Formats: sequence, C-alpha cells, structure tokens
Amino acid sequence: MTTAETVITAAGWCGAGLLLAAYAMASTERIAGGGRAFQLLNLFGATALTVNSGYHQAWPSALLNTAWIAIGLTVLVRRPPQATETPPGRAPEVP
Repeated sequence: MTTAETVITAAGWCGAGLLLAAYAMASTERIAGGGRAFQLLNLFGATALTVNSGYHQAWPSALLNTAWIAIGLTVLVRRPPQATETPPGRAPEVP
C-alpha cells in the first residue's frame, strides 16, 4: 500500500468515525441534532468519506456524501452561530 492509499484509507475510517460520533451524540442528546457541533462533525466526516469513496470509485457513496456536505454547509451558512446550544430536552445551564 502506498502512502497516498494509506492516507485515503485513514481518511475513510476517520470520516466514518466522525459521522458515527455525531449520530451517537445527537441520539443520546449530548449535542443538539441541528446544532453547530453536529453539523461540523457531519461536514468533516462526509468530506473525508467523499475523498475515500471517490478514490475507490464508489460513486453512490461519493454522491451521497457530497450531498451531505452541501446540506451541512447550507445549514452552517444560513444559521448564525449561537453562543450556546442546548440539546433538546435539556434545560440551559444558568451561569
């Protein structure tokens, strides 16, 4: 395996880990499902998986992750960052 192939493989595993972490944290209400952290984890994860999928010519996966990137970017650009984001079902912390 060449260095480039190793980097692309690592990117795929890291991307999968980021998407899984985002889903798990949103599902357990550790982060807000529509929040900035969730969107950023998905954006970076999908980007890494797009690189991996494109390299391996897995076009359905590459297209899906490209759409995932577009959705994440759209949400991040259209919604201004909030000072704090509280996951649903949790009361905001009082300083």
